[in-house]
Amino acid sequence: MDADFVNLTVENLASEHLCCIIRSKKPHPGVEDKRLWLTERLKEGHVFRKLQVKAPVFIEYAPLETAWVPIVGDNYLYLYCLWVSSEYKGKGYGKALMEYCLADAKERGKSGVCMLGAQKQKAWLSDQSFAQKYGFQVVDATENGYSLLALPFDEKLPRFAPNAKKGEIESKALTLYYDMQCPYT
Repeated sequence: MDADFVNLTVENLASEHLCCIIRSKKPHPGVEDKRLWLTERLKEGHVFRKLQVKAPVFIEYAPLETAWVPIVGDNYLYLYCLWVSSEYKGKGYGKALMEYCLADAKERGKSGVCMLGAQKQKAWLSDQSFAQKYGFQVVDATENGYSLLALPFDEKLPRFAPNAKKGEIESKALTLYYDMQCPYT
């Protein structure tokens, strides 16, 4: 099944479809912003692997140390997004993508893979029940209902950063955190 997939690289990024939710015939600024963002992230070990179709069938992950999330931990991969469009479900693509990520983590000598979840599944989060079939377990939770799932390969576990765990920041001024990882936001 590997022949059906491609990993984005700095060399092919401009010509490959990013396959996120935006299906406009005109280039969407969020997609173009993501291309620029990915150019730098790929150099840090970020992986965007997709099925060679113009539909959302992809996995996206990065070393936790460079991931743009309030999670702390050593030597983990952070799974940003695993998305298989409904017309491609049940054909083994999600399994192939997850197994690729897990094999990549082991090949890189990582301590595991982690991802964001929630006590109640949110539409914009990867399906945590699917990840749990591979052994992912909740290893931390916030006071406002978010969960950190991890599949550890050793004794190390990631955790939410203290401010994320409480859902508060020290500054009472408006603070906005944003990145170009998801062109839909």
